[in-house]
Amino acid sequence: MKLDEIAGLTFGGARNNAKINSSPRFQFAADTAIIVFPVIFVYINAFSGSFQFDDYNVIVFNPVVHSWSAWWEDIGQGIRPFLKFTYTMNWASGMGLFGFHLFNIVIHLLNVVLVYAIILKFLDNKQQYALYSKRGIAILTALFFGLHPIQTEAVTYISARSASLMSTFYFASMLSYVYGRIENRRFFLYVLSPFFFVFGVATKEVAVTLPLALILWELTGRRQPFSVYVIIRRQAVHWLLLIPMIFFIITHSRYAKLLVFSFELRGFYANLLSQINGVMYLLSRLFLLTDLNIDPDLPVIVKWSLPVILEAGLLSLLLFAGIISIFRMPWLSFCILWFFLQVMFINTIVPRNDIINERHFYIGGLGVFFFIAMVSGMFFNICERYKKTLLIFGLCVSLMLGYFTIMRNHVYRSEIALWEDTARKSPKKARVFNNLGYAYYLAGQYDKAKGSYVKALQIEPGFELARNNLLLLEKAH
Repeated sequence: MKLDEIAGLTFGGARNNAKINSSPRFQFAADTAIIVFPVIFVYINAFSGSFQFDDYNVIVFNPVVHSWSAWWEDIGQGIRPFLKFTYTMNWASGMGLFGFHLFNIVIHLLNVVLVYAIILKFLDNKQQYALYSKRGIAILTALFFGLHPIQTEAVTYISARSASLMSTFYFASMLSYVYGRIENRRFFLYVLSPFFFVFGVATKEVAVTLPLALILWELTGRRQPFSVYVIIRRQAVHWLLLIPMIFFIITHSRYAKLLVFSFELRGFYANLLSQINGVMYLLSRLFLLTDLNIDPDLPVIVKWSLPVILEAGLLSLLLFAGIISIFRMPWLSFCILWFFLQVMFINTIVPRNDIINERHFYIGGLGVFFFIAMVSGMFFNICERYKKTLLIFGLCVSLMLGYFTIMRNHVYRSEIALWEDTARKSPKKARVFNNLGYAYYLAGQYDKAKGSYVKALQIEPGFELARNNLLLLEKAH
C-alpha cells in the first residue's frame, strides 16, 4: 500500500481522502476507530483509581447524590443539578468506583469523537483548505485531545467530571448549531443546540460562554460573508436563554454566596496578574509531561515583575495575532481565541480559590491541539519527500503521549500515591501535606499522618484544618 493510500492519515491534499472508500459513513466509522481505540487503551488503568480530594465532599460524604429523592429535593436549592444527576445515577447503580470511572471515560471518548467532527466541519471549506487532508488534521487533533496526559485530571479524577461533561454538551451544542447552519435545519439551530446549551450550564456554569463561541465560529469558520442580521437570527434562542440563566446564577442563594466568596478572594488587578501566570503554567504542561500536578502551588501576584511582564507580553501578542488573523488565517484565529475564551475569560472575571488547575485546560485544549495539527499539516505539505518520516514521527508522538497518560493515571491508584506525588511537586503548600496526612490516616499510617500534619502547620501555622486533624489524631492515638 502506498503512503498516500492511508485513509485520512496523510496530509498531502484532497486526493488522499477518496482512495479507499468514498462512503462518508465508512470514513467516519474508520476514523472513529482510529481515534477511540488508542484512547480506550491508555485509560484502561484509570479503573484502578480511587476517590480523591473533592470526591469526598461532592460524592462520598454528600447525601444529596446518594438517593434519587435527595437529588430531587436539592434541585431548587443546590447548584449543578445535572452533574449531581450523574453522580446519583452512578451511586444508585451499585457499580461502585468502576461505574464512576466508566462514565468518565465514556464521556471522554464521546468528546474525542465530537472534537474530530467539529474540526472536520470547520475545515469543510474546500477552497480555503484544499491543500490539507481535512480528515488527517481532524484525526490528529482528536488524538492529541484524547491522549495528552494533561487531560487526565478531567477524566481520571472523578469529581473533575464537571469539566469533561460540560464540554460534552458544549461541543454537542456547537456541532448541532454548525450542522443546522450548513444544512439549513431549523430543528438543530433552534431546538437541539439550545437544548444542549441548557444542559451544559446545568453541569457547570462556565458553559454560559457558548454564545460567544458561536460568534467566534461565525467569524472564523463561515462559508458566507459575515452578516450581523443572519447571526442574530440564528443565535436568537441561545442569547434569549443566556439572559435568564445569568440572572438565575446571580440571584440563586448558593451561587450568590460563591460569587461573594470569589470576589472577596482578590481584586481584579491581582487576579488578572495571577491568571496570566496560571495560563503560562498550563501551556508549559503541554511539554513538561512529568510535572502534572493536581494541586499546583501558584502564587497570588499583586504587582508586576519581569517574568510577569514577559508572560503578559507573550499572551498579548498571541491575542493580537488571533484578532488580526480572523480574515486571512481564520483557523489560527479560531485556535487562539478559542483558548483565551475557554481558559482565561471567566477565570479572569470571577476569581477562584485555586488560581488554575489542569482540568481548566480540557475544553480549551481543542484550540491548542487544532493548532498543532494544522502546523503538522503544513509540514507534511512542505516536506513532501519526507512524508513517511513525518508520519512515523507523528505516530511516535501519539505513542509518547499515551505512555505518559498511562503513567499519570497510575498516580491516581491511591490517595497516598497521588498526594506523595503532589508533595514532591508542591513542597511549600500546606494543603498538600494536610491531604497527604489524611491519606496516611485513612491507611492506618498514623506516624506518617502526624508528620504530614506537622509539616502543613510549619508551612502555614494558622491552617486550622491541619491543626484540627492533628488534635483528633493525637486524641485517638
